Amino acid sequence: MFIPLSDDDRSLYRPTWLTNTFLLLNFMIFGLQIMMPDLTSRFSAVPLEITTGRDLVGVSEVPGPMGEVIEIPQGPGPRPVALTLFTSMFMHGGWLHLLGNMLFLWIFGNNVEHRFGSKRFLGFYLGSGLAAGLAHAFLEPNSQVPMLGASGAISGVLGAYLVLFPRNTVRVLMLFWVISVPAFLVIGCWIATQFIGGAEMLSQMKNSQAPVEGVAYAAHVGGLIAGLALGVMFRLRLKEEPENVLYRHNPPPLPRV
Repeated sequence: MFIPLSDDDRSLYRPTWLTNTFLLLNFMIFGLQIMMPDLTSRFSAVPLEITTGRDLVGVSEVPGPMGEVIEIPQGPGPRPVALTLFTSMFMHGGWLHLLGNMLFLWIFGNNVEHRFGSKRFLGFYLGSGLAAGLAHAFLEPNSQVPMLGASGAISGVLGAYLVLFPRNTVRVLMLFWVISVPAFLVIGCWIATQFIGGAEMLSQMKNSQAPVEGVAYAAHVGGLIAGLALGVMFRLRLKEEPENVLYRHNPPPLPRV
C-alpha cells in the first residue's frame, strides 16, 4: 500500500489560494468541533434527512457490527436540511480522518487548481463533494448514521488529477522505502481499494449485516466519478495545452552584440 508524500510541484510559480484556504478551513472547523461537540450532530449529512427533507432531532438507534445497538445524537440542523451536504464536507470525525484527507488535498489539490483556475476549482470541489454526498444517500437512503469529511470532494480532485496529470511523479512511502512512481499508479491503487471496500460493504448490506467499517465508499466513488467526468470535459474543451504549471518558461536569450 502506498502512502503519498509529495508530487512533482516543487516549482509551482504562484500560490494556490483556494486549496490553502480549504486546508485552513478544515483545520479551523475541526477545532470548533472539539470546542463545540454539538456541531458534529447538527451539521453532518444524514442520508435519511437528505432523502426525506426531514430534520432528525433526538437520538437515533442503529445496529452495530456485533449486533449491539448504538445511540447516535441528532441535533437540529440548518434549513433546508440539504445544506448539510455542503457543511459536512468541511467536518471530520477525528485527527487521523482529518490529517489523512488534508494530506491528499495538499499533495493533489494545487495542480488541479492551477489547471482549472481558482473560480472553476471552487465549483469543481463543491460539486464533487455534493455528488459524493448524493451517491451515499442514494445507496443508503434510510441510514441514520451521519456522514462527514472532505473525502468525497478530494476523491473528485484525485479523479481530475488522474485525467490531467497521469504521469506526474509522486513520492510515496512503501513499507520502509520512499520511492517515486507515476500518479496513475498511486491513484489507481487507491481506486482499487475503494471498489473492493465498496463491494464488501454491499455484500454485508445484502446479508442484512451492519457495515464493519465506518467508511462511505459510495461517497468516494461518487466524488471520483464526478472528478473524472469534469476532468475529461475540461480537457476536451482545451483548444491548446496550457502553460505548464510546474515551471516558468525561461525567457528567450538576449541577442549578443
